[in-house]
Formats: sequence, C-alpha cells, structure tokens
Amino acid sequence: MLVEQLYTSCLAQGAYYIQSEGEAAIIDPLREYQPYLDLAIKNNAKIKYIFETHFHADFVSGHLDLAKNTGAEIIFGPNAQTEFKSIIANDNQEFKIGKLTIKVLHTPGHTLESSTFLLLDEHKKPHCIFSGDTLFIGDVGRPDLAIKSDLNQEDLAGLLYESLHNKIMTLPDDVIVYPAHGAGSACGKNMSKETFDTLGNQKKTNYALANISKEEFIKELTTGILPPPQYFAKNAQLNKIGYDNYDDVALKGTKVLSTNDVKHLLDTTNAIILDVRKPQEFAAEHISNSIFIGLDGQFAPWVGALIHDLKQAIILVTPEGREEETVKRLSRVGYDNCVGYINGGVDAWKLSGGETSSILSITADEFSGKLSNSTIDVLDVRKPGEYDSSHLCSVDSSPLDFINNWQDSLSKEKEYYIHCAGGYRSMIAASLLKRKGYHHLIDVAGGFGAIQKTNAKIVSVACAKN
Repeated sequence: MLVEQLYTSCLAQGAYYIQSEGEAAIIDPLREYQPYLDLAIKNNAKIKYIFETHFHADFVSGHLDLAKNTGAEIIFGPNAQTEFKSIIANDNQEFKIGKLTIKVLHTPGHTLESSTFLLLDEHKKPHCIFSGDTLFIGDVGRPDLAIKSDLNQEDLAGLLYESLHNKIMTLPDDVIVYPAHGAGSACGKNMSKETFDTLGNQKKTNYALANISKEEFIKELTTGILPPPQYFAKNAQLNKIGYDNYDDVALKGTKVLSTNDVKHLLDTTNAIILDVRKPQEFAAEHISNSIFIGLDGQFAPWVGALIHDLKQAIILVTPEGREEETVKRLSRVGYDNCVGYINGGVDAWKLSGGETSSILSITADEFSGKLSNSTIDVLDVRKPGEYDSSHLCSVDSSPLDFINNWQDSLSKEKEYYIHCAGGYRSMIAASLLKRKGYHHLIDVAGGFGAIQKTNAKIVSVACAKN
C-alpha cells in the first residue's frame, strides 16, 4: 500500500496518490496533471479512479484532463451533478484499488455533495480518511459555499454537525485524517499548519469535534466568517461544468511577446499587465499601470481575490525562467486567458520608449521615526484577524481583501504609508491604488514584522485607539 500526500503551499492544498497491486487512485488533483502521470509511471501503475471530495471553490481541479489522459473514471459523492462523464456514487459504495478498498461516506455540510473517502486496507481495516473540506486539522469547512443551494449557512452547518458525529467520529481513533487544505486556505477559519493527524488527536484538540450541542456548533461555525473571495463561486462552477484543456492554456500563456505586441494588445483590448517579480524589484521600477502580485507568496489566491474577470487578457512580467510556472499557477484558479510574457521585461519596455514608474519604499526604522507626526496617514492592509491581534495605535484596518470597498474613500492629494505583515501585500495594495490614480504612496519594507522590532512605542496588542 502506498499513500502519498502532494501538498501545494501556495494554495495550502493537499492532493493524494494511492496505489496497490499496480492500480492507483488520485484524490482532489490540481489542474496540471503531469505530476500524477509521472508518479504512476515511476511506480509502474495505472490510474484507475479520480475521486473528488466536492466541487472545489478555491482551485480548478485537474480531474478532466487527468481522466482524458489516463482513461480513469471520475467519482463524486451523492448529490453531485456534472456536465461531463462521471460516476455519482452512493453513500457507502465501495471501489477497489488493488487489494485496497475506498468507501464513500457522504458527509454534507461544507457543500451538499461533500464526501469523505475512507481507505480500508487489504483486511478491510480502516486506515485513513480523505476528508476534503469536511474535516481539517484544527478546523472544519465553512458552510457558506454550496452552489445554488436553497439551504442557508446555518442549515449546512447543522448538516456538517451530523456528518461529523454520525460518520467521522464513529471511526477508530488511529485512523489518519488527510484533509484537502491546511493553514492559509480561506476554506476554514482556524486551520493548523499540520497537514495530517490522527482522528483521535483531533477529537482532543479540534474545537469542532468537542462535546457541544448542535446549536452551539452552528453558532460557533457561523460566527466570524469573512466573505469568500470573489473567485470561489466561479471556480466551483468550472469544476462542475468543465474548462479548457490545460495544455492549450499553457501553450498560449507562454507565448513570447515583443513590446510592440504588448502595446497593440493594450491599445485594442482590456488586457492588464501582471508583474510577478519580487516586491522590491517592482518598487524600484515597473511598467506604468501594471499590477503586482508576486510569485513568491500566496500568488494564486491573491490573483483570484483581486482580478475579477477570469476572461481578462493577462500579459506577464516574470523573472526569467519562471514564465511556465506563472501560467500554471494562474490556471489553478481559472485564469486561462494569459496571452504571453514580455520578452526582456521592464528593461525592454523602457528601451522601446514605454513608460515606467516606481514606488517609494522605506525601512521600518525610517517609518517609526515619522510616527511621532500624528498627521501621517497609515494603511494597515493585513487581514482583520491579524489587525485585531496587534496593530499600531490610531491606525484603522484596511484589509487588502476588501480594497475595492475602501479605496474610493481615500484622497488622491494625501500621502499614505502602507504596511502589511512582511511587505508582500502592501506592494500589491500600492500597485492597485496607483492604477486608480493614487500616486503619493510609501511602502514600509518588511511590514509589521519589521515595525515591531523598532523603538516605536505605539505598537501594542489590542491597543485602544486614542
């Protein structure tokens, strides 16, 4: 028996490869299918089944391309409806992988079709569960993402309570829990950095598995849920109805564009330029009106949260050699209309007479020296939970997630100092604000982490505003 977790940090997502006697199954594959083919070839196995725990909202799954290239059957749990060929399994239905058995446990609550897959060894002993978004390590899935459901989040939370207590918690304590996500995903509130655990330990440590009533569970689960990123519903729909072939997307997206090509695209379409280099490289010089979202961070989720049109043409500025990686990571969240990358990047653009800009970036020490001036305006673009934990006195929360809700309240005449936790999100915010005509922007390099190391006395935990 072979069970391998394939964890992708950018999406905080876990896919799984299971093999026995030359047969293999994949659980919740990512969009790019080649790594799964490579694993099967390496282990001299044939992929027989592709199991989907639910219609994922935070990424586009690779089930269609993987099935096309392997002949494997796609399996969803009860209540799923697809516009492509798939097996809609019954509750408790079993599938054989060599000497292993995968049993479908219908566990609605995160979504109506959500299912947990129980792996039984050759002796039919429960070995592990692939719990999708039903059960995380330290948390459970949010109950507000069901597609076209007549049920509200309280109804779904109630279903999730029943699923956990009647299906999951009745399993042996030594069963291993393999979830679809870990810390950093927006699919839950309080996920652990650990990517697997035993069910017995989760019963002791996971608040959602505590000995509480159904009513208490519903209240706990539905309190403090932030609105889902705007791309979630779009990705879930793609996973349900289908999407473009990944190979075609990759080929189109890695096309080499001359500066004349780019100028023509900008003049004739609504294309945007997406710069994925490091924050300080973007600050030093970038193509005017380009958007920064760096590859070396939670790239795909931020693209999904901030670029609202999946069909908008995207032109890339990338570090040399990372063009294909960028296109792949865009495709994971459904952004399939990348039309190529600028040959030579910012330097070539400038040599061709194209306009470039920069963003002033100062150190945390320089910033702390200015804090004695009570008239400066500071934008803290971290998430609300980060802000509530610790923030600068007299500075309001301006989360990057909701920049479209607050950016119009700013003054284009004022100067704004922008910080996040480490300098990644603040540069994203600065690039978006600059595109909107806010030009007096100063980034605080190193963010709040660096600010806390200065002598700025006004940094405090849960600081009461003056």
